Amino acid sequence: MLFRFMGLPEEKARFQVTSLLTGAGFTTRESEMILSTAGRRRLARITMLFGYVFNITVVSAFINVFFSMKLTQVGSYLLGLLIPIGVVALLIILVRIKAVRALIDRVFSKIAGQIVHSDSINSVMLIDHIGKGSIAQVMLRKVPENLVGKPLSETGLKEEKNILILLIERGMDPKPQPPTAHTVFQDNDKLTVFGNYKTICETFGAKESFV
Repeated sequence: MLFRFMGLPEEKARFQVTSLLTGAGFTTRESEMILSTAGRRRLARITMLFGYVFNITVVSAFINVFFSMKLTQVGSYLLGLLIPIGVVALLIILVRIKAVRALIDRVFSKIAGQIVHSDSINSVMLIDHIGKGSIAQVMLRKVPENLVGKPLSETGLKEEKNILILLIERGMDPKPQPPTAHTVFQDNDKLTVFGNYKTICETFGAKESFV
């Protein structure tokens, strides 16, 4: 959830957190998405330390408990473990139900909106990281003043900012369309863009929001 607050899609955030906690698989190319901003790097460092300390603590606790107990107490101890294990299993099952997950997402999205006022600003979601560039989705709740009324060919996005507009999703049309030189940005457009991630955020006045 914390990584989703920082603009990562759920599937990528879930995999990277699992990798960070277990120390396996974090060297994949997707890890560059975590390292691309200082905030995500700090959160990744905390996650890795938490996973390491947590694993050592749990293993040590189990070893100490079993060595300090008599054989007759092991059965009752294992029986006592069934309750928390059952609770965790129930929570996992509930979270996998689409309606429950949708409710959780709505709650967290509302909290995120209150914290960063994401409803009143343009938002950005990092989709992928390729070399020194990034593919991102920008939700234009309000077109920046320097881009209002300008056709794409006159915005200077490609020539000055090295930002490519790949697709535009507009209105009720569910299928994103490639832009043309005459395309003019409108409020509530959803843009798929490629370029330097920091430059994309600055150009469109976009901040990361809960995904």
